Amino acid sequence: MIFRDALISKIGSDHLRKVQGIKIGLAGAGGLGSNCAANLIRSGFQKLKIVDFDRIEPGNLDRQFYFADQVGMVKVEALKLNLLRINPLIDLEIAAIRLDENNFASLFIDCDVVAECLDRPEIKSSLVAALLPLNKLIVSVSGLGGYGQSDDIRIHRIKENLIIIGDLQSDITTKPALSPRVNIAAAKQADVILEYACSRITSL
Repeated sequence: MIFRDALISKIGSDHLRKVQGIKIGLAGAGGLGSNCAANLIRSGFQKLKIVDFDRIEPGNLDRQFYFADQVGMVKVEALKLNLLRINPLIDLEIAAIRLDENNFASLFIDCDVVAECLDRPEIKSSLVAALLPLNKLIVSVSGLGGYGQSDDIRIHRIKENLIIIGDLQSDITTKPALSPRVNIAAAKQADVILEYACSRITSL
């Protein structure tokens, strides 16, 4: 397959084997989640679990990986269709469920890495608090609002298994989430996960 061969030529067969063997959970399928998922699939990941209860609205199209003819669809269902167009061989698990402190752990217990892609700060914090004891790598985002100064969106290792990406200052409630900075943060999430997968000692 041309897609697989292209990745092998760039990261090598051993690294691709590790990438394909790891399962990634995405908490949210909005601006961060949909774009992070696309980057993960393009990087060779095949096992994703994506959780989000929301539907696509016209106002989502300026920064999320959806299209005008998908407005009204459940996000996880539309995202599955879009990701399968990139690589039809992926193994996608989707759940149209509202995330809260009662189901964080149970939904992502079988994932090796979880990308936190939520909007509300209190839900972000609850997710991280629930998953930290499970010793999974958590890649969260804080501070991506507005435009400009994109070099301020940086990778911060908070704990051995917690990385936060962002400027840690801007708030999307006061500075709107726009496509460039959202996509930068989502791409950095995917890149951190790719680096983690390729650095694992044991081939999967």
